[in-house]
Amino acid sequence: MNTKILTTHVGSLPRSKTLSEFLFAKDKGESFNLNEFDEVVSQNVHEIVKKQLDIGIDFISDGEMSKISYATYVKERINGFSGESERRAPADLDAFPEYKEKIAKSGGTPTYTRPCCTGELSLKKNSDLLKDINNFTSALKSNNHKNGFMNSASPGVINVFLPNKYYKNDDEYLEKLSSIMSDEYETITSKNLYLQIDCPDLALARHMNFKDMDEKSFLHRAEKQIEALNASLAAVPQDQIRIHICWGNYEGPHTFDVALEKILPIVLKAKTKYLLIESSNPRHAHEWKVFENIKLPKDKVIVPGVIDSTSNFVEHPEVVSDRLRQFASVVPKDQIMAGTDCGFSTFAGFGKVDEKICYEKLGSLVKGAKIASNII
Repeated sequence: MNTKILTTHVGSLPRSKTLSEFLFAKDKGESFNLNEFDEVVSQNVHEIVKKQLDIGIDFISDGEMSKISYATYVKERINGFSGESERRAPADLDAFPEYKEKIAKSGGTPTYTRPCCTGELSLKKNSDLLKDINNFTSALKSNNHKNGFMNSASPGVINVFLPNKYYKNDDEYLEKLSSIMSDEYETITSKNLYLQIDCPDLALARHMNFKDMDEKSFLHRAEKQIEALNASLAAVPQDQIRIHICWGNYEGPHTFDVALEKILPIVLKAKTKYLLIESSNPRHAHEWKVFENIKLPKDKVIVPGVIDSTSNFVEHPEVVSDRLRQFASVVPKDQIMAGTDCGFSTFAGFGKVDEKICYEKLGSLVKGAKIASNII
Protein backbone atom coordinates (compact mmCIF):
# COMPACT_ATOMS: atom_id res chain seq x y z
CA MET A 1 0.00 0.00 0.00
CA ASN A 2 1.33 3.42 -0.93
CA THR A 3 2.28 5.77 1.89
CA LYS A 4 -0.13 8.65 2.17
CA ILE A 5 1.25 12.16 1.68
CA LEU A 6 -0.25 14.11 4.56
CA THR A 7 -1.74 17.56 4.14
CA THR A 8 -1.65 20.83 6.08
CA HIS A 9 -1.60 24.59 5.46
CA VAL A 10 0.24 27.60 6.86
CA GLY A 11 -2.29 28.65 9.49
CA SER A 12 -4.45 31.73 9.08
CA LEU A 13 -7.96 31.34 7.68
CA PRO A 14 -10.68 33.91 6.93
CA ARG A 15 -12.33 35.32 10.05
CA SER A 16 -16.02 36.21 10.17
CA LYS A 17 -17.03 39.84 9.62
CA THR A 18 -18.20 40.08 13.24
CA LEU A 19 -14.88 38.78 14.56
CA SER A 20 -12.85 41.07 12.28
CA GLU A 21 -14.76 44.09 13.59
CA PHE A 22 -14.00 43.05 17.16
CA LEU A 23 -10.31 42.61 16.33
CA PHE A 24 -10.00 46.04 14.73
CA ALA A 25 -11.76 47.68 17.69
CA LYS A 26 -9.35 45.90 20.03
CA ASP A 27 -6.35 46.85 17.89
CA LYS A 28 -7.35 50.54 17.91
CA GLY A 29 -7.90 50.58 21.66
CA GLU A 30 -11.64 51.14 21.28
CA SER A 31 -14.13 49.81 23.82
CA PHE A 32 -15.67 46.39 23.19
CA ASN A 33 -17.44 43.69 25.16
CA LEU A 34 -14.78 41.15 26.17
CA ASN A 35 -17.26 38.39 26.95
CA GLU A 36 -18.90 38.74 23.55
CA PHE A 37 -15.49 38.82 21.88
CA ASP A 38 -14.45 35.60 23.63
CA GLU A 39 -17.69 33.91 22.58
CA VAL A 40 -17.25 34.95 18.93
CA VAL A 41 -13.62 33.75 18.87
CA SER A 42 -14.60 30.38 20.35
CA GLN A 43 -17.43 29.97 17.84
CA ASN A 44 -15.14 30.85 14.92
CA VAL A 45 -12.49 28.38 16.07
CA HIS A 46 -14.96 25.50 16.41
CA GLU A 47 -16.43 26.27 12.97
CA ILE A 48 -13.13 26.39 11.09
CA VAL A 49 -11.79 23.28 12.83
CA LYS A 50 -14.81 21.36 11.53
CA LYS A 51 -14.42 22.87 8.06
CA GLN A 52 -10.79 21.74 7.83
CA LEU A 53 -11.62 18.23 9.00
CA ASP A 54 -14.62 17.93 6.66
CA ILE A 55 -12.28 18.74 3.77
CA GLY A 56 -9.77 16.14 4.95
CA ILE A 57 -6.79 18.25 6.06
CA ASP A 58 -4.54 16.16 8.33
CA PHE A 59 -2.67 18.82 10.33
CA ILE A 60 -5.03 21.67 11.12
CA SER A 61 -4.88 25.03 12.93
CA ASP A 62 -7.15 27.35 14.92
CA GLY A 63 -7.00 29.72 11.94
CA GLU A 64 -5.38 32.42 14.12
CA MET A 65 -8.92 33.58 14.87
CA SER A 66 -8.04 35.74 17.90
CA LYS A 67 -5.15 37.61 16.25
CA ILE A 68 -5.13 40.87 14.30
CA SER A 69 -2.02 39.65 12.46
CA TYR A 70 0.60 36.93 12.65
CA ALA A 71 3.26 39.19 14.24
CA THR A 72 1.76 42.27 15.90
CA TYR A 73 -0.56 40.23 18.13
CA VAL A 74 2.36 40.04 20.58
CA LYS A 75 1.75 43.63 21.68
CA GLU A 76 -1.35 42.29 23.48
CA ARG A 77 0.79 39.79 25.41
CA ILE A 78 4.03 41.66 26.09
CA ASN A 79 4.65 44.97 27.87
CA GLY A 80 7.08 47.45 26.31
CA PHE A 81 5.43 48.38 23.00
CA SER A 82 3.90 51.75 22.09
CA GLY A 83 3.62 54.34 19.31
CA GLU A 84 3.79 53.58 15.61
CA SER A 85 6.66 52.28 13.50
CA GLU A 86 7.67 53.46 10.05
CA ARG A 87 6.24 51.38 7.21
CA ARG A 88 8.75 50.21 4.61
CA ALA A 89 7.51 49.03 1.22
CA PRO A 90 9.10 45.96 -0.40
CA ALA A 91 11.82 46.76 -2.93
CA ASP A 92 9.87 45.12 -5.76
CA LEU A 93 6.97 47.54 -5.27
CA ASP A 94 9.38 50.49 -5.08
CA ALA A 95 10.67 49.39 -8.48
CA PHE A 96 7.16 49.58 -9.96
CA PRO A 97 5.73 52.78 -8.41
CA GLU A 98 2.61 52.87 -10.60
CA TYR A 99 1.62 49.40 -9.44
CA LYS A 100 2.51 50.30 -5.85
CA GLU A 101 0.15 53.30 -6.05
CA LYS A 102 -2.58 51.14 -7.62
CA ILE A 103 -2.42 48.69 -4.70
CA ALA A 104 -2.58 51.52 -2.18
CA LYS A 105 -5.60 53.15 -3.87
CA SER A 106 -7.45 49.85 -4.20
CA GLY A 107 -7.26 49.18 -0.48
CA GLY A 108 -4.81 46.36 -1.05
CA THR A 109 -2.75 47.33 1.98
CA PRO A 110 -4.09 46.34 5.42
CA THR A 111 -4.25 48.99 8.14
CA TYR A 112 -3.48 48.04 11.72
CA THR A 113 -1.29 49.37 14.51
CA ARG A 114 2.36 48.44 14.43
CA PRO A 115 4.12 49.83 17.52
CA CYS A 116 7.80 50.00 18.42
CA CYS A 117 9.63 48.58 21.39
CA THR A 118 9.89 51.65 23.66
CA GLY A 119 10.46 50.06 27.05
CA GLU A 120 11.62 46.99 28.94
CA LEU A 121 9.91 43.87 27.65
CA SER A 122 7.97 41.72 30.10
CA LEU A 123 5.07 39.29 29.85
CA LYS A 124 1.63 40.72 30.59
CA LYS A 125 -0.51 38.98 33.15
CA ASN A 126 -3.34 38.03 30.83
CA SER A 127 -4.92 34.84 29.58
CA ASP A 128 -4.97 35.41 25.79
CA LEU A 129 -2.69 32.49 25.00
CA LEU A 130 -4.47 30.08 27.34
CA LYS A 131 -7.84 31.12 25.87
CA ASP A 132 -6.51 30.32 22.39
CA ILE A 133 -5.20 26.95 23.53
CA ASN A 134 -8.43 26.06 25.35
CA ASN A 135 -10.59 27.03 22.36
CA PHE A 136 -8.48 24.97 19.98
CA THR A 137 -8.00 21.88 22.15
CA SER A 138 -11.72 21.89 22.93
CA ALA A 139 -12.57 21.97 19.21
CA LEU A 140 -10.05 19.22 18.49
CA LYS A 141 -11.46 17.04 21.25
CA SER A 142 -15.07 17.49 20.15
CA ASN A 143 -14.03 16.36 16.67
CA ASN A 144 -11.83 13.51 17.93
CA HIS A 145 -8.73 14.85 16.17
CA LYS A 146 -5.21 15.15 17.57
CA ASN A 147 -2.97 16.75 14.94
CA GLY A 148 -3.34 20.48 15.60
CA PHE A 149 -0.77 23.25 15.27
CA MET A 150 -0.75 26.78 16.63
CA ASN A 151 1.11 29.70 15.05
CA SER A 152 3.54 31.92 16.91
CA ALA A 153 5.79 34.80 15.84
CA SER A 154 9.54 34.26 15.70
CA PRO A 155 11.84 36.59 17.67
CA GLY A 156 13.22 37.74 14.31
CA VAL A 157 9.87 38.74 12.80
CA ILE A 158 8.94 40.69 15.93
CA ASN A 159 12.29 42.47 15.65
CA VAL A 160 11.48 43.34 12.03
CA PHE A 161 7.84 44.47 12.37
CA LEU A 162 7.97 45.98 15.86
CA PRO A 163 11.35 47.73 15.69
CA ASN A 164 13.65 48.47 18.60
CA LYS A 165 13.65 51.99 20.05
CA TYR A 166 14.75 51.02 23.57
CA TYR A 167 17.55 48.46 23.75
CA LYS A 168 21.11 49.49 22.94
CA ASN A 169 21.11 47.54 19.68
CA ASP A 170 19.09 44.96 17.73
CA ASP A 171 21.22 42.10 19.02
CA GLU A 172 20.22 42.89 22.61
CA TYR A 173 16.59 43.32 21.53
CA LEU A 174 16.63 39.98 19.68
CA GLU A 175 18.11 38.23 22.71
CA LYS A 176 15.38 39.67 24.93
CA LEU A 177 12.66 38.63 22.47
CA SER A 178 14.12 35.13 22.38
CA SER A 179 13.87 34.86 26.16
CA ILE A 180 10.34 36.32 26.29
CA MET A 181 8.86 34.21 23.47
CA SER A 182 10.16 30.93 24.88
CA ASP A 183 7.28 31.02 27.38
CA GLU A 184 4.69 31.02 24.56
CA TYR A 185 6.48 28.28 22.63
CA GLU A 186 6.76 26.02 25.67
CA THR A 187 3.16 26.63 26.76
CA ILE A 188 1.77 25.68 23.33
CA THR A 189 3.75 22.46 23.05
CA SER A 190 3.05 21.50 26.68
CA LYS A 191 -0.59 21.16 25.62
CA ASN A 192 0.28 18.52 22.99
CA LEU A 193 -0.04 20.95 20.10
CA TYR A 194 2.46 21.39 17.29
CA LEU A 195 4.14 24.79 17.31
CA GLN A 196 4.49 26.69 14.05
CA ILE A 197 7.04 29.51 14.10
CA ASP A 198 6.37 32.10 11.39
CA CYS A 199 9.67 33.43 10.03
CA PRO A 200 9.21 35.89 7.15
CA ASP A 201 12.20 37.68 8.67
CA LEU A 202 14.38 35.11 6.88
CA ALA A 203 13.01 35.89 3.39
CA LEU A 204 10.51 38.78 3.10
CA ALA A 205 12.63 41.02 5.32
CA ARG A 206 15.50 40.79 2.82
CA HIS A 207 13.65 42.96 0.27
CA MET A 208 11.77 45.04 2.83
CA ASN A 209 13.46 46.01 6.10
CA PHE A 210 16.93 44.94 4.98
CA LYS A 211 16.69 46.03 1.35
CA ASP A 212 19.60 48.47 1.75
CA MET A 213 21.93 45.75 3.06
CA ASP A 214 24.26 43.76 0.87
CA GLU A 215 23.58 40.04 0.66
CA LYS A 216 26.47 39.00 2.90
CA SER A 217 25.29 41.30 5.69
CA PHE A 218 21.73 40.02 5.40
CA LEU A 219 22.81 36.38 5.58
CA HIS A 220 24.88 37.22 8.66
CA ARG A 221 21.77 38.77 10.17
CA ALA A 222 19.75 35.66 9.29
CA GLU A 223 22.30 33.53 11.14
CA LYS A 224 21.75 35.63 14.27
CA GLN A 225 17.99 35.28 13.94
CA ILE A 226 18.27 31.48 13.73
CA GLU A 227 20.55 31.45 16.78
CA ALA A 228 18.02 33.51 18.74
CA LEU A 229 15.18 31.25 17.61
CA ASN A 230 17.02 28.09 18.58
CA ALA A 231 17.76 29.54 22.00
CA SER A 232 14.07 30.21 22.53
CA LEU A 233 13.24 26.62 21.52
CA ALA A 234 15.77 24.95 23.80
CA ALA A 235 13.10 23.27 25.94
CA VAL A 236 10.74 22.38 23.07
CA PRO A 237 10.89 18.91 21.43
CA GLN A 238 12.06 19.20 17.81
CA ASP A 239 9.35 16.82 16.56
CA GLN A 240 6.69 19.35 17.62
CA ILE A 241 8.18 22.31 15.74
CA ARG A 242 7.23 23.65 12.31
CA ILE A 243 8.85 26.71 10.70
CA HIS A 244 7.35 28.74 7.87
CA ILE A 245 9.56 30.77 5.52
CA CYS A 246 7.79 33.44 3.46
CA TRP A 247 8.77 35.98 0.79
CA GLY A 248 5.59 38.00 1.34
CA ASN A 249 1.97 36.98 0.96
CA TYR A 250 1.10 39.60 -1.64
CA GLU A 251 0.65 39.71 -5.40
CA GLY A 252 3.66 41.60 -6.72
CA PRO A 253 6.71 41.26 -8.98
CA HIS A 254 8.87 39.63 -6.26
CA THR A 255 11.89 40.47 -8.42
CA PHE A 256 14.05 41.21 -5.37
CA ASP A 257 13.32 37.98 -3.45
CA VAL A 258 16.38 36.30 -1.98
CA ALA A 259 16.93 32.89 -3.58
CA LEU A 260 16.09 29.80 -1.52
CA GLU A 261 19.54 28.35 -2.20
CA LYS A 262 21.06 31.35 -0.40
CA ILE A 263 19.07 31.04 2.81
CA LEU A 264 18.38 27.29 2.95
CA PRO A 265 21.74 26.30 4.52
CA ILE A 266 20.99 28.79 7.31
CA VAL A 267 17.35 27.77 7.68
CA LEU A 268 18.31 24.10 8.00
CA LYS A 269 20.20 24.98 11.19
CA ALA A 270 16.89 25.81 12.87
CA LYS A 271 15.57 23.42 15.48
CA THR A 272 12.58 22.11 13.56
CA LYS A 273 11.19 18.95 12.02
CA TYR A 274 8.83 20.57 9.50
CA LEU A 275 9.94 23.25 7.04
CA LEU A 276 7.16 25.07 5.18
CA ILE A 277 8.21 27.03 2.08
CA GLU A 278 6.51 28.79 -0.82
CA SER A 279 6.73 26.82 -4.04
CA SER A 280 3.62 27.84 -5.99
CA ASN A 281 4.77 31.47 -6.05
CA PRO A 282 5.97 31.88 -9.68
CA ARG A 283 9.30 33.33 -8.47
CA HIS A 284 9.98 30.19 -6.44
CA ALA A 285 8.16 27.35 -8.23
CA HIS A 286 11.44 26.15 -9.72
CA GLU A 287 13.28 25.92 -6.42
CA TRP A 288 12.43 22.28 -5.72
CA LYS A 289 15.63 21.74 -7.73
CA VAL A 290 17.65 23.27 -4.88
CA PHE A 291 17.20 20.02 -2.97
CA GLU A 292 19.23 18.19 -5.62
CA ASN A 293 22.39 19.81 -4.22
CA ILE A 294 21.33 20.74 -0.68
CA LYS A 295 20.12 17.48 0.80
CA LEU A 296 17.27 17.57 3.28
CA PRO A 297 18.43 16.07 6.61
CA LYS A 298 16.74 12.77 7.46
CA ASP A 299 15.17 14.23 10.61
CA LYS A 300 13.23 16.92 8.69
CA VAL A 301 10.09 17.05 6.57
CA ILE A 302 9.67 19.52 3.71
CA VAL A 303 6.21 21.06 3.36
CA PRO A 304 6.10 22.78 -0.05
CA GLY A 305 3.31 25.20 -0.82
CA VAL A 306 1.46 23.44 -3.63
CA ILE A 307 -1.49 25.84 -3.36
CA ASP A 308 -1.12 29.60 -3.96
CA SER A 309 -2.56 31.94 -1.32
CA THR A 310 -2.75 35.18 -3.35
CA SER A 311 -5.14 34.31 -6.19
CA ASN A 312 -8.66 32.96 -6.62
CA PHE A 313 -7.59 30.37 -9.17
CA VAL A 314 -8.41 26.93 -7.77
CA GLU A 315 -5.50 24.66 -8.61
CA HIS A 316 -6.48 21.47 -10.39
CA PRO A 317 -5.70 18.39 -8.26
CA GLU A 318 -3.42 17.13 -11.06
CA VAL A 319 -1.38 20.35 -10.76
CA VAL A 320 -1.05 19.74 -7.03
CA SER A 321 0.02 16.17 -7.74
CA ASP A 322 2.60 17.29 -10.31
CA ARG A 323 4.12 19.75 -7.85
CA LEU A 324 4.43 17.06 -5.20
CA ARG A 325 5.95 14.65 -7.71
CA GLN A 326 8.63 17.22 -8.51
CA PHE A 327 9.66 17.34 -4.85
CA ALA A 328 9.51 13.55 -4.63
CA SER A 329 12.17 13.39 -7.35
CA VAL A 330 14.68 15.06 -4.99
CA VAL A 331 13.33 14.29 -1.50
CA PRO A 332 12.14 10.91 -0.14
CA LYS A 333 8.35 10.60 -0.18
CA ASP A 334 8.17 10.00 3.58
CA GLN A 335 9.82 13.42 4.09
CA ILE A 336 7.14 15.34 2.17
CA MET A 337 3.89 16.89 3.37
CA ALA A 338 1.58 18.97 1.15
CA GLY A 339 0.95 22.57 2.23
CA THR A 340 0.06 26.07 1.07
CA ASP A 341 2.31 28.99 0.19
CA CYS A 342 1.08 31.14 3.07
CA GLY A 343 -1.97 31.85 5.20
CA PHE A 344 -5.26 32.94 3.63
CA SER A 345 -5.82 35.78 6.10
CA THR A 346 -2.50 36.91 7.54
CA PHE A 347 -4.26 40.12 8.62
CA ALA A 348 -7.82 40.12 10.02
CA GLY A 349 -10.35 41.28 7.46
CA PHE A 350 -7.78 41.21 4.70
CA GLY A 351 -7.05 38.63 2.04
CA LYS A 352 -7.38 38.42 -1.73
CA VAL A 353 -8.87 34.94 -1.73
CA ASP A 354 -12.64 34.67 -1.27
CA GLU A 355 -13.55 32.68 1.85
CA LYS A 356 -15.44 29.93 0.00
CA ILE A 357 -12.71 29.70 -2.64
CA CYS A 358 -10.14 29.34 0.12
CA TYR A 359 -11.78 26.10 1.24
CA GLU A 360 -12.23 24.96 -2.37
CA LYS A 361 -8.46 25.35 -2.81
CA LEU A 362 -7.82 23.31 0.34
CA GLY A 363 -10.11 20.63 -1.05
CA SER A 364 -8.02 20.54 -4.22
CA LEU A 365 -4.92 20.20 -2.03
CA VAL A 366 -6.34 17.07 -0.41
CA LYS A 367 -7.37 15.55 -3.75
CA GLY A 368 -4.01 16.30 -5.35
CA ALA A 369 -2.08 14.80 -2.44
CA LYS A 370 -4.16 11.62 -2.76
CA ILE A 371 -3.36 11.38 -6.47
CA ALA A 372 0.35 11.86 -5.83
CA SER A 373 0.30 9.33 -2.98
CA ASN A 374 -0.94 6.66 -5.39
CA ILE A 375 1.66 7.46 -8.05
CA ILE A 376 4.91 8.13 -6.18
